[in-house]
Amino acid sequence: EAEYLGRMPADFGSLAALQGDLDTSDGVGKVFFRQDHSPAVLRQAGDLINGAFPEDPAVSPTHVVVVTWVDVATHEPPSRGDGRNTFQLVIATHEKASYAILLYERGGVQFHSTPIGGASVPMQVGISKGLVKGYFFSSQGPYYPIATDEATVRELAEETNAGVRGVYVFEVGTSPLFSNVAPGEVLDLPAERPQEPTPQTRKASYDAGEQVEALSLPFNPNYHPVHQPEVVVVDNTDINCCHSKRHLLCSTIRLSAPLAVFRYNSETCAAGRSHCGPFAECRDYTGGYCCHCTPGFYGNGKQCVAEGKHQRINGKVQGRVYVGHSPSPVEFSNNDLHSYVVVNDGRSYVAISDIPDSLGPSLMPLSAVGGVIGWAFALEQPGFKNGFSIVGGEFTRKADVTFQPGNEKLSITQEFKGIDEHDHLVVSTVLEGRVPEVPRGATGAMHVCWFSPHLCLHSPVISSSSTRDYVVTLPEGTSETRTYQWRQTISFQSCQHDESLRSMKPTQMLNVDQIFVMYDSTNMLMRYAMSNKIADVNGEVTRVINPCFTGRHGCDTNAVCRPGQGTHFNCECAVGFDGDGRSCRDVDECRTIPNICDQNAICNNQPGTFRCECHEGYQFATDGHSCLVSRPTNHCDEGTHDCDVPERAQCSYTGGSAFICSCLPGYIGDGRVCQDSDECRPGSCHQDAVCYNTQGSFTCQCRPGYYGDGFQCAPERTKTQCEAHRDSLLVASEYRPRPVGHHVPTCSDRGDYTPVQCHASTGHCWCVDHRGQEIPGTRFGPGQRPSCIDHGDSQPPVRPTPRPNVQPPPSGTHLVFAQNGRIEHIPLEGYDMKPDQAKTVLHLPGKLIIGVAYDCVEKMVYWTEISPSSINKASLEGGDIIPVIDLKTTSVILFSPEGIAVDHLGRNIFWTDSSTDQIEVASMDGSQRRVIVATDLVNPRAIIADPPNGNLYWADWDREAPKIETAYMDGTNRRVLVKDNLSLPNGLTYEPQSSLLCWADAGTRILECMNPGRGDRRKMTEGIQYPFGMTSYRKNLYYTDWDRQAVVAVDTNSGRETSEFLPLKRTKLYGITTAYAQCPEGNSHTQHTLNTSEHTS
Repeated sequence: EAEYLGRMPADFGSLAALQGDLDTSDGVGKVFFRQDHSPAVLRQAGDLINGAFPEDPAVSPTHVVVVTWVDVATHEPPSRGDGRNTFQLVIATHEKASYAILLYERGGVQFHSTPIGGASVPMQVGISKGLVKGYFFSSQGPYYPIATDEATVRELAEETNAGVRGVYVFEVGTSPLFSNVAPGEVLDLPAERPQEPTPQTRKASYDAGEQVEALSLPFNPNYHPVHQPEVVVVDNTDINCCHSKRHLLCSTIRLSAPLAVFRYNSETCAAGRSHCGPFAECRDYTGGYCCHCTPGFYGNGKQCVAEGKHQRINGKVQGRVYVGHSPSPVEFSNNDLHSYVVVNDGRSYVAISDIPDSLGPSLMPLSAVGGVIGWAFALEQPGFKNGFSIVGGEFTRKADVTFQPGNEKLSITQEFKGIDEHDHLVVSTVLEGRVPEVPRGATGAMHVCWFSPHLCLHSPVISSSSTRDYVVTLPEGTSETRTYQWRQTISFQSCQHDESLRSMKPTQMLNVDQIFVMYDSTNMLMRYAMSNKIADVNGEVTRVINPCFTGRHGCDTNAVCRPGQGTHFNCECAVGFDGDGRSCRDVDECRTIPNICDQNAICNNQPGTFRCECHEGYQFATDGHSCLVSRPTNHCDEGTHDCDVPERAQCSYTGGSAFICSCLPGYIGDGRVCQDSDECRPGSCHQDAVCYNTQGSFTCQCRPGYYGDGFQCAPERTKTQCEAHRDSLLVASEYRPRPVGHHVPTCSDRGDYTPVQCHASTGHCWCVDHRGQEIPGTRFGPGQRPSCIDHGDSQPPVRPTPRPNVQPPPSGTHLVFAQNGRIEHIPLEGYDMKPDQAKTVLHLPGKLIIGVAYDCVEKMVYWTEISPSSINKASLEGGDIIPVIDLKTTSVILFSPEGIAVDHLGRNIFWTDSSTDQIEVASMDGSQRRVIVATDLVNPRAIIADPPNGNLYWADWDREAPKIETAYMDGTNRRVLVKDNLSLPNGLTYEPQSSLLCWADAGTRILECMNPGRGDRRKMTEGIQYPFGMTSYRKNLYYTDWDRQAVVAVDTNSGRETSEFLPLKRTKLYGITTAYAQCPEGNSHTQHTLNTSEHTS
């Protein structure tokens, strides 16, 4: 706040690390912050705190927050010099206290005053408690200044209160009130040592959330990317380096010997050679070793690819993008991204799948979504290197795009994860934000102007920014030029001993031209293509005429162009290919090189290379070649997986040493990187409520003056069932005497039925359930009261819940469907879905629910889930989740249960298992389990029960011979109903009133029905997209669609789609069933109904 410049202390509690009017708008100065709980940083902070308070008990922090100001400038530089300031603040906490640590490096504070009102005032550093309230007035609390004038600001890096030059420590709060403030107690500095040779320094650059300590640490052969800044502390050492204007951090902090934090252990190729790539060599340096690609290959030594060979990049796209003023985003959920690069001419092609019409045209200007791929494999001009040559295949790219004139903002995060077993580079992309709308009629009339962003290299961060124009030709024929600003950073891990990076020019230019963009609405594909060259910022690329540097050489796409004198050049096939350079053929190493793989491995030839794969039951030894007998490792249990933290992702063991990562509901990503999904969008809550987004969830709260759960709000509180019941009887008694024997219920303060109800006239008392219904066997005569269970505190089976008030569905028939870790319901009014009343009834984070079924007798929903596999049930009216079959309830493992059906008359459940290819049955509690169909099944999924007639129906989507079958409920009288003109029969339902068996085929995209007794098959509708689950209610069919991410209703009389329900969370929908208000009429067909009591599991 400007009003406090030069006027500290403030009237509120504050911590001023270096108070001034600082400027970061020039793109050089940066401010970073992060939370850290790594042992090394916690130990560093603890050492500094304990050194500052030597008489106090030792402190071991549990959490640390690091804030770093790097190369920040001052607004309107004062007359006395200029420069930039770099300093750091660390907040460390443990169970009973919090501490602030301020760090100032020598040469890091270069300006000492700040402008205000045309003048300059000294910057200030200090900690203030602010105003303290007394009985009659408030007074200024304790204030501990460190620097109050320019002289003391200059001395920040030379003084201390913690015994370490340039370091200041304060206790800023103690439990339970966190009110104590105390400065460090060690003002003396250790004696200066004679100047000693300094360790090699590493110039560290910074970008949002990506910082490193400015020290020469041992080379990490595992190339773990550094995601956060370290507290800049050095053991008894001065670091001397230039303070560049290109935001290079130089540290000059000295520690006394007792506070040694880092240990330096030189590593050599003898110990670390195995960490280099298969096409790399190891070189020893004074402080460690580095990996370098061998001749014919390029990269960072960790990962190397053959010169001249084309490259493929694959990945997934996640996120949400709003278009124009639309209140609803377009969701990306594992959309495919594929790219192909012709390296020897720098031409890159990128395609993203499943882009709807509502978004496709508006993404056309963003060719730079794939621009980082072009940079990675750009055509190199003499003396310059493309991205892969510098950083290899593991790096993170973050970009912020601001569109003008509407100021829409889009963030792009891309994590490149290296080369996979297929020799393809893998990337995950997250898009979040808003883009301006490009009219659909403008499709195909887009012109994106060429651009040449400057790339600033400061290992381990590369940054660039540019302004780009694009021309939109509108449907009426007019055109307009639009603009967006682009700022990006690429962070990576490099080998600090490698001199080649230091010799590189710090600024290069990526020249991008021949840009082609197209939205293919028919196939829902977004396509980008562009030519990329990396060259000098002064545009010297235009002076080079050798075809190798222009891309106009005619070499094969798997060849490297070798420049000669003038315009002469040669074409050489890339390593792994054979030919004259103009035409190159893949070399099959598996056939031409005997014993290229271990005897317990198989060799797979790939373009330009090959891959050895150990036989099942074997794994590679440390040499990367020999195959040894493997011992399966459950990385999920061992904690050695690379999934995101448990609060955001789940690790699922899939057998052997394999596992999969998946984001929990409320988060989006690939499971290894998950980000919160903001569920607060129009329609999430009632119009008279406020939505609050939380990590992985959201809550709704009615506005002041309204009452309800946030999903339904009213000006006055709605009466509960008990209150309405009671008041209706009391109102009637005002006009006439209450009849003898009439009972008026008693309600709790919350409006619930009290568990004990007593008749005012007869004196009888009895227990009631939460609906006020008498519980049989609990009635007592006058003078006695039964002991009843208080049901008022029972909670619905929602743990944890994304909403604080998830309610059971209302009475009446409704649909129940599964969506990832949720089971949701849609009320039906007649045959129409009521989307405004749809709610989540069960929330099961981290679960993948496949099939759902409903027991109309006990009002229970049953479901199958995988990872781990189990069958569970829960009441839709509240209560606990009850395991039916899982690892704890049975010794017979469930492998992959999918479809599930309920026999409400015979009290059995049936399910299909797509792993064992069987159909099983059990009692409603999971007992008496047995297999009833065990042969001639390949991919069974949907299963339906017809209890009154004693029949089962199921679908097998065997791609070679799909079919729909039926049998009695004991598995006898099995026969095929449909086998012709089927492809992927996913959904299946039986409507008892019309006796129609209907199915939805995701291959033929047709919805069909038949009467099983007559075989009169007929088409209901065609052109559906990708159905999964299916159910029916009288004349309507309802199915879930993966592509539309919706529940779709179809009228069987007309064969037309009548309505569509789009859930709030747009992801794939799975099973669906009808929850009847009353059980369908019918008696158990006992002749072939399974009697599970005769069988044991």
